[in-house]
Amino acid sequence: MADLIVYGVPLSPFVRKVQAALHIKQLQYELEAVNIMAMPDWFVDISPARRIPVLRYTPKGAEGRAGTIPDSSAICAFLEKLNPAPALYPSDPFDHGRAIWLEEYADSELAATIGIGAFRPVLFPRFQGKESDLETVRTTMTEKMPRLFDYIESVLDGGKFLVGDGLTIADVAVGVQLANLELVVGAPDSSRWPALAAHLESMKELEGFRVNLQACGHMLAKILPEPVSID
Repeated sequence: MADLIVYGVPLSPFVRKVQAALHIKQLQYELEAVNIMAMPDWFVDISPARRIPVLRYTPKGAEGRAGTIPDSSAICAFLEKLNPAPALYPSDPFDHGRAIWLEEYADSELAATIGIGAFRPVLFPRFQGKESDLETVRTTMTEKMPRLFDYIESVLDGGKFLVGDGLTIADVAVGVQLANLELVVGAPDSSRWPALAAHLESMKELEGFRVNLQACGHMLAKILPEPVSID
């Protein structure tokens, strides 16, 4: 059994976030699938918010709640302490705060808008053999997403990274959410949001993203071989 076990599914952007951090820090881990539609009792016991992912650190406990940490942000903070280099959190106090803010923005604003407004309306009906809810997706992409894209584009300000001059948890957190959007609808328009589109492409080059997105591709091959069109 590995020291680190991630419970979840690759299609979750929060699982992708943890996988990205693990690969950046070159930590070995196992990914154990959990049925999120009918969560088993043992998982509900270790995930009181009934969300994925949960990390198990087996040196602290191989079963039950012992050794487990729910929530991607808590998990990434633990991984930073477990293996500090390369750092995902800036050492400068102000930059550190900015990185955590942008992680929270991605985990809340981006995640909710993409998840409820695009990801679920596209995929959940497909899982039931139905057509995607394109009207909801169209409303999201035309009325809600531009404001979020504009903000991140302004933070990037033509640069490669969101905070400072190196990769941080902010870049990972934003990237994993936009990767989910690209799976179902496509990437942000590079003519309107060039820095944001370039940022997503650079995040997808990270090993953790590649491993995760390859698994997502296999999962979606039959029900959604390519993103939907809302034109």
